[in-house]
Amino acid sequence: MKQRKLGAQGLTVSEQGLGCMGMSFAYGTGDDAESLRTIERALELGITFLDTADMYGPWANEELVGRAVKGRRDEVVIATKFGNEVDSGGAMTGRVNGRPDYVRRALDGSLRRLGTDRVDLYYQHRVDPDVPIEETWGALAEAVQAGKVRHLGISEAAPETIRRAHATAPISALQTEYSLFTRDVEDDGVLAAVRELGIGFVAYSPLGRGFLSGNIRGIDDLPEDDWRRNAPRFQGENFARNLDVVDEVRGLAEAKGVTPSQLALAWVLAQGGDVVPIPGTKRRRYLEENAGASGVEFTRADIEAIERVAPVGVTTGERYAPAGMRTVRR
Repeated sequence: MKQRKLGAQGLTVSEQGLGCMGMSFAYGTGDDAESLRTIERALELGITFLDTADMYGPWANEELVGRAVKGRRDEVVIATKFGNEVDSGGAMTGRVNGRPDYVRRALDGSLRRLGTDRVDLYYQHRVDPDVPIEETWGALAEAVQAGKVRHLGISEAAPETIRRAHATAPISALQTEYSLFTRDVEDDGVLAAVRELGIGFVAYSPLGRGFLSGNIRGIDDLPEDDWRRNAPRFQGENFARNLDVVDEVRGLAEAKGVTPSQLALAWVLAQGGDVVPIPGTKRRRYLEENAGASGVEFTRADIEAIERVAPVGVTTGERYAPAGMRTVRR
């Protein structure tokens, strides 16, 4: 697996990361034994950039990643996040918290659960509109100075917020959703801002929350406790229209001799050497399929064909329900 640089502060990661969220949260019941084997297989394949967050579980996913890397800490780059508030009992409060005292408590909790003395990349998961970004990032700068954090990141932030945070403490990576299904960053100023500032771009949900794999043909293909059942893009007429796009992508993939997932991931990788997708999976067979995307090369004709099938704005339905959409691009 090749390496890519994120930002100008010296962070280098595998060109694909592994999103670990679904192993413990949101996408149905987890299987810790298979998840641990999946992380082990990722390391064998050279996928050493592991993404988690305190809210995934809550807490359970960080603990899982901590178990997976025990004794191998120096082989991996661990990214985790704070901001979607988790109370002292491990319950989500539904609030976003960017207060400095919360930053410090959240970081210490993550370090304990991960079984490490430092986080390689620490993201502000969502921006707190009630706390000036400079206050939050002042606390993050202190964490870097203390050696608890190596590099800083921010997720789902608006261009002006990115600029203010970066002026307070250098940002190595901006994480947001980016895929053939979600290309907002190309025209809302986010991608332009991070490139102007020399910040790396980490693309989460690069397979459109699994839709672009082509394996989800109807809502009953999702587990009963899968949050996507309530996501706008998986609802009714939206689902049908988005499935039509997936079938177009599938046709292009078949013509190229790759899977739809590999085509979709290869497209994200082709958007620039500063872009690192973190496809999530809890199964080794999908991990291995995703890893194969790193060997896919496109011709100009391939790119043009993909652009015709999946231009900016092709998807029907918002990324999140209204409550979730209110927390992005702050």
